[in-house]
Amino acid sequence: MKRIVCLGGGPAGLYAGILFKKALPGASVEVVERNRPDDTFGWGVVFSDQTLQGFRATDPESHDAIVSNFHHWDDIDVHFKDERVRSGGHGFCGISRKLLLNKLQERATALGVKQSFQHDIDDPAQFADADLIVAADGVNSRTRKQFAAVFEPDIDVRKCRYIWLGTRQRFPAFTFAFERTGHGWFQIHAYQFSDELSTVIVETREETWQAHGMDQFNTQQSIEFCERLFGRYLDGHSLMSNANHLRGSAWLNFSRVLCKRWHTGNIVLIGDAAHTAHFSIGSGTKLAMEDAASLVKHVAHATDVTAGLESYQAERSLEALKLQSAARNRMEWFENVDRYVHLEPMQFAYSLLTGSQRIGHDNLRVRDGAFVEGVERDLARRAGVSGPRPPMFLPFRLRGMELVNRVVVSPMAQYQAVDGVPNDWHLMHYGSRAAGGAGLVVTEMTCVSPSGRISPGCTGLWNDAQRDAWQRIVEFVHSHSAAKFSLQLGHSGRKGSTQLGWERADHPLREGNWELISASPLPYLDGISQTPRAMTLEDVEQVTQQFVHAARLGVQAGFDMLELHMAHGYLLASFLSPLTNRREDEFGGPIENRMRFPLAVFKACRAVWPADKPMSVRVSACDWAEGGLSEDDLVAFARALREAGADLIDVSSGQTVPWQKPVYGRMYQTPFSDLLRNSVDIATIAVGNIFEADHVNSIIAAGRADLCALARPHLADPSWTLHAAAAQNWTEQHWPKAYLSGKSQLERNLARASQMIGAV
Repeated sequence: MKRIVCLGGGPAGLYAGILFKKALPGASVEVVERNRPDDTFGWGVVFSDQTLQGFRATDPESHDAIVSNFHHWDDIDVHFKDERVRSGGHGFCGISRKLLLNKLQERATALGVKQSFQHDIDDPAQFADADLIVAADGVNSRTRKQFAAVFEPDIDVRKCRYIWLGTRQRFPAFTFAFERTGHGWFQIHAYQFSDELSTVIVETREETWQAHGMDQFNTQQSIEFCERLFGRYLDGHSLMSNANHLRGSAWLNFSRVLCKRWHTGNIVLIGDAAHTAHFSIGSGTKLAMEDAASLVKHVAHATDVTAGLESYQAERSLEALKLQSAARNRMEWFENVDRYVHLEPMQFAYSLLTGSQRIGHDNLRVRDGAFVEGVERDLARRAGVSGPRPPMFLPFRLRGMELVNRVVVSPMAQYQAVDGVPNDWHLMHYGSRAAGGAGLVVTEMTCVSPSGRISPGCTGLWNDAQRDAWQRIVEFVHSHSAAKFSLQLGHSGRKGSTQLGWERADHPLREGNWELISASPLPYLDGISQTPRAMTLEDVEQVTQQFVHAARLGVQAGFDMLELHMAHGYLLASFLSPLTNRREDEFGGPIENRMRFPLAVFKACRAVWPADKPMSVRVSACDWAEGGLSEDDLVAFARALREAGADLIDVSSGQTVPWQKPVYGRMYQTPFSDLLRNSVDIATIAVGNIFEADHVNSIIAAGRADLCALARPHLADPSWTLHAAAAQNWTEQHWPKAYLSGKSQLERNLARASQMIGAV
């Protein structure tokens, strides 16, 4: 390549220019910026120690110039309810954005990068002769707008307003502070980035901002309001703005941006032009500069530039998705502060620090062991036990049922029953996992009628033979473990009469199919599945009584808890989702109607289930499809369940329609549990790609759920909980007496392995 033009003289454009000039000394590399070289509209920029290590490897000269002007800190302070909670070991650096730009400008000049300022670019076509045009023109990218049909940007304007300010107050730690007003909560994100200056970002919900009349405030009035509200943290220092260039309010809404395609022809997007990351995770500049490094790596010496651009996007879009997922979690935490204000300050701070789900219990312990021990002591005290312990081993009580720990063996269909009767396979399956240390074991979806089964291999509970077979397993669990045993009842609805799970899942039986019923006559797989019959009032009454009869049999079998399956597109769930409920009678339309039948089933079962035994409901919190169950609908249903006597909600998602598009990742469904637990004030089970003890500890300690359910990890390792206890040196975990010699050996082996690692 002979000519490369970078549109935008921010960190992304400058760093790309520097790295391209290093890689291609003979090429003409230009950076074109519409503002003056000393203009800047932010205050400080934050990098983690880990990020800086990557910069050192990429360009030591610019790294050294930047680091020599950094202000470094390790601590984070959280001010909440007149208390300060401090956590250390986080390792961040701050630098003036203006100084960062100046250092990058100097480095670019030294390498021979041409820089043009006060040069407005209306159309990249004026650089048509360039081999590559790098669009680093920010969140409001003109390039992205001009080629929107190609780039297909997804732009989500978020719920909070924020204002970016500075102050001469010097903060000893990265500071979060929360203050309540008559209209809602405000918070600050504050950090020192030089010997004299600090950044202060003030943030609040849009409706709170509006209620204070701040849409009518000028910049000075906004500053005066923030100084009054957060004066106790400013120590008499004033707040300052450098956003006088903005027309109208200095308050902004964050826009989450992600483009489907990042390049067209010889134009490529980097940084905020291609994607954004919320400032609460402090990674926008990091992402932009890492984009530049990746682009140069893939393109500078590529014989096929288009292929290089494709590989650049493949690499960086994955990283952007990961970071945006973490940033989304953290951003939503700050958007919904009111959801967490019932927490005590220590747990509130822990919830904030782990809000992205990228930092967990073990990582925090490495950073600040004393802080984590304090959290564990606080949780133990509130759980009524003495001394700190891993949060997953805290007891938990619902009505008359007490669990020895927070680990749940999730329902997992086995497809091994004959005529609905559980057999020796089920005795082995549930018995081994109960003996494996989990606090609660839940049956697979046990069907309330022959036609309510998913497949011919599903367990049922509609006759005495099934009850007696289940009672045998319940008695084994109670006799040989400390686990409690929950019955899960359900009806397959339109997803019934299908082949076994390891055959063609969700496809009809090759022969012997039975009639299906559902909320509406919609087949699950168009052109493949049977079309169900829409339920009549007689069907509603009959199915309700089938659930009640099964619940009574469950009482006789001795189960400790009852869970009703209202998720995953099965019968009760088909009434809840507008994607599967097209009814026009009293069971269709608004959520109040759609939940009428599932709620009636719950109430009928609650009436026959013993008062001292808890009941749970499994829900699909999100359909992962346009037009599906809304967050407001979910919360309304959860509140109705709580009022009807539900003790627990098992929060899953999806499987309502085959065209769903879930966003997978570690603990990807936990935010739904967090929403219900902390908005509705009901206990929850978190599920979904939870597979490490650290996940469980983090979720429980942060108050995102009360219990954590693991499915596939328990298929691979029935003794998952016993192994987790030994790995964390928790010796009080219950083991079957016959296995105690294995307990002592496992603990010795793990201790020896730990010593060997320490010696290395």
